Amino acid sequence: MSDSAVGVVGDPAVADRLRAAGAAVVEGTVDSVPTTERVVAVGRRAVRAVATAVVDPLVVPVDAGRGLRSVTRDAVPDAVSGLDDAFTERHPLFEVDVTGEAVGTAAFDVTAVTEEAARISEYAVATTTDSVGQFRADGVTLATPAGSPGYARRVGGPVFAPAESVGVVAPIAPFQTNPDHWVVSLDGLSVSVERDEATVALYADGDAVATVACGESAQLCRSGTLRVAVLEESCSRFR
Repeated sequence: MSDSAVGVVGDPAVADRLRAAGAAVVEGTVDSVPTTERVVAVGRRAVRAVATAVVDPLVVPVDAGRGLRSVTRDAVPDAVSGLDDAFTERHPLFEVDVTGEAVGTAAFDVTAVTEEAARISEYAVATTTDSVGQFRADGVTLATPAGSPGYARRVGGPVFAPAESVGVVAPIAPFQTNPDHWVVSLDGLSVSVERDEATVALYADGDAVATVACGESAQLCRSGTLRVAVLEESCSRFR
């Protein structure tokens, strides 16, 4: 183990396991992220908390999804002991704005979806320079590379490696037989509600952050970078 302390957020049992392996540990919470240079983040909520904190540590994601090449809880001691030789991946983070007001930050995905079951709405997606598509559907998800193997994949989107501000747009249950999916720059990407038929809720990394009314839009703006350690213990994002 390295002599420098490692922060742990998300699971006290993981902190105890590291201490038993001889590591110096600083425990934190999603509301108080340790200021250590390296942080073990257990779960997606912990990863997002670390990503949006003032500090900029090298992160070891644990059980936080294939998109970040997570390690398992059992593999954490070996992963931390190998951090000096880790490869660093950089993942984009995005601020989410609704009608110009910041409502949250996304490391994985942003989803707009009708609140009521079996109701659809109409959505338009656009970059800063081009119209991407307009469609009727239950909703739409905008996924970062970290989020591409998650819900976006389950609705037919591709899985891809980290890229500067690039992500996937995937309609959810679209009202068409052969729906498109798009790989575009997420920086400046917007989704707007085009019909006043149902209440549309907006989620950032699974947390409800706002509602979007007809004629309103949600926009993603690049806000930072998450540095992730890739180790021998890291899973593959593609399987």
